[in-house]
Amino acid sequence: MKLIKTLTALSFVGIILSSCGEAKKEEVVEEVVTTEEAVPVVETPNLVGVASSNADFSTLVAAVGAAELVETLSGEGPFTVFAPTNAAFEKLPAGTVETLLKPENKEKLTSVLTYHVVAGKFEAAQVIEAINTNKGKFEVATVQGEKITLSLEDGKVVLTDAKGGKSTVVLPDVPASNGVIHAIDSVVMPK
Repeated sequence: MKLIKTLTALSFVGIILSSCGEAKKEEVVEEVVTTEEAVPVVETPNLVGVASSNADFSTLVAAVGAAELVETLSGEGPFTVFAPTNAAFEKLPAGTVETLLKPENKEKLTSVLTYHVVAGKFEAAQVIEAINTNKGKFEVATVQGEKITLSLEDGKVVLTDAKGGKSTVVLPDVPASNGVIHAIDSVVMPK
């Protein structure tokens, strides 16, 4: 009987101790609050927007406006534009730009400008690869319809127009949302 009392007492103590050990545990919930700052999304402007934001292309931008090509060059594209700088336009004979900008010469101006545009986006590395793959010269069809020949001279891309005039790419790969601009140092002319 003494053994049963001892066992009973030990059992009772065990129950008390185990119930004390199971005291309610408080769960600590840590709340993490994150705030997201609005990061402004900066979109690359289209070809016209890029040219308009660069003072070196002001003559080109005026010509694109006079030819009513703003909407076309702001379109989906993609386009590759060999863009004459202001200095390139200054190389033309005196009065040429002013004459081209007159409303009665819109068709000729449009022809000259679209001769500087190729359908598709062709970055400098692709252009150089095409030139090298085609034995040093690569002809491309312009949006105007005539072809222009691309080659390399002293490691730079050179455009040769239908009249044999040449222009060198002076700043390649200016990105735009609907294509790429390669600045050139002379205006190229169709036939």
